[in-house]
Amino acid sequence: MIFNFRIVSDEVDNFRREIQIDADATFLDLKNAICDSVAYDKNQMSSFFICDDRWEKEKEITMEDMGTDSAQEVYLMEDSVLADFIEDEGQRLMFTFDYMTDRSFYLEMKELQTGRSLKDPVCSLAIGKAPSQNVDLLEFEEKTDAKAKKAAAAAAEDMGEEFYGSDEYNDDEFDVAGFDEMTFDD
Repeated sequence: MIFNFRIVSDEVDNFRREIQIDADATFLDLKNAICDSVAYDKNQMSSFFICDDRWEKEKEITMEDMGTDSAQEVYLMEDSVLADFIEDEGQRLMFTFDYMTDRSFYLEMKELQTGRSLKDPVCSLAIGKAPSQNVDLLEFEEKTDAKAKKAAAAAAEDMGEEFYGSDEYNDDEFDVAGFDEMTFDD
């Protein structure tokens, strides 16, 4: 059985890869095929996340056991077979390739081909240039801050004056008598 994964990035609009891989291959094989298709260093720490329909992370499949004391089971790429985690067409995954800035590719299993097998994974489609594997942290923070400021400005503009009320002050609206009667405990 062959899985056909479509891979996209939220950083580069015209980027897309498609990887065909045998269902009996491991997540390490898939990681290596992705890295080969985008010319990334295969030795960088990375993880796959099995996601639900809304891209919420459910299970992590990582390169190395980081020795966490959590109650969650640890799945390693080299031991985890794709067919054990991928159930149907449409299954979504994230491949986090840059832990420092939490940058990821988004994968969807687009097609399942039964009755066939592949010895090695194949990149069957390569469109666009991949984002760089690592980014300068200062540059990344500046971009993130700029996006946050732009979003905050847009939100403030959408809310307008009605959200904050009137700029006019009316002495009659302030209940001085009620304020004087308030007690404050230390």
